[in-house]
Amino acid sequence: MKTHFLTVILLALTAAPLAAQTPMTGDEFEAYSQGKTLFFRYDDDRYGAEEYLPNRRVRWSFLDGDCKNGEWYEDGQMICFVYEDNPDPQCWSVYEQGDGLMAQFENDPTQTTLFQVEKTDEPMVCLGPDVGV
Repeated sequence: MKTHFLTVILLALTAAPLAAQTPMTGDEFEAYSQGKTLFFRYDDDRYGAEEYLPNRRVRWSFLDGDCKNGEWYEDGQMICFVYEDNPDPQCWSVYEQGDGLMAQFENDPTQTTLFQVEKTDEPMVCLGPDVGV
């Protein structure tokens, strides 16, 4: 009987944080990101940055100076992105955490979870491909 009670308590304690953490809605995500540039990391490495423009438009870069324009939309509990070079939606579950956002890639949830490491009002620097002399 004691073991069953402890199991129930442990399950309740571990399930509570998962139940409390719900993905951001499109309106919440827009309010958080509009007019900002967010920088993300994957594991311990810088992954990329995205600038959030009016009318749910975005500009993404892998921090190599090359930027891709796109747009985002809400699909159920996910935030989905399409870009000029890839019309296939890339959908994420986005969660607000104490110090920023966490985004879980839903096209393959076992692969990529990004964490926001910086938020700025400054636009991204986009050099574009084939820049040089």
